Amino acid sequence: MILRKIITITITAGIFLSSIIAGSLSGRVNFQGKAPKKKIVKMDADPVCGAAHKTPPYRQSFVMNEDGYLKNVMVYLNNIKYDGKIPGTQAVLDQNGCTYSPHVQGMIAGQELLIKNSDATLHNIHGLPKINSEFNFAMPKIVKEKAIKINKPEHPIFIKCDVHPWMKSYVSVFDHPYFAVTDDTGHYKIDNIPPGTYEVIAWQEKFRNKKTKEWKTLNASVTIGDGNINQDFTFIKPAKKK
Repeated sequence: MILRKIITITITAGIFLSSIIAGSLSGRVNFQGKAPKKKIVKMDADPVCGAAHKTPPYRQSFVMNEDGYLKNVMVYLNNIKYDGKIPGTQAVLDQNGCTYSPHVQGMIAGQELLIKNSDATLHNIHGLPKINSEFNFAMPKIVKEKAIKINKPEHPIFIKCDVHPWMKSYVSVFDHPYFAVTDDTGHYKIDNIPPGTYEVIAWQEKFRNKKTKEWKTLNASVTIGDGNINQDFTFIKPAKKK
């Protein structure tokens, strides 16, 4: 009887320790090479859109700061098992100033995506997934919110506005919460990762193979324990062939 109690206590303690020992992964993503020129988005076709910006708005497909670090890069762990709950909170995609905010974001399969219209004009939200069901609906200025649910993992889902062709966004749907998007300084951080060795992937919408149209991603192998592991990424623009 005593031996059984010891075994039970040992197993319970092991499960408890594995659940509380978790690490984090952080780093920065930069760019090497000649960056594409900033392109101003012309919104004059809709007076509401044009009046929403005091300074000229730029395209969000490639945002780099003065030090060469990239914003809007999705960094995530690949093929990691997760048995936790689906968040009760909603992921939010706002239409504000006739742009999507955030431009890139992640969520968990089965979680609700709340789409907001903060503009006094008509928008039409058109999601073009390849695995999940396509969604396409109008949001007049009097319709301020609409929630949808995306049930299957898919990375990424392209979302556009059929009224304002410059409005574009990407939503990545994962079967786990181990993802992050780089901020204005190129930083990202993923917390509460269980111990183990994983493949970490960095994705940026601008880098695609021109022939196959497949995205070019960066990947690395990381071993997570108790504490923080640093992993930086560098996207390199290939030199032009002479």
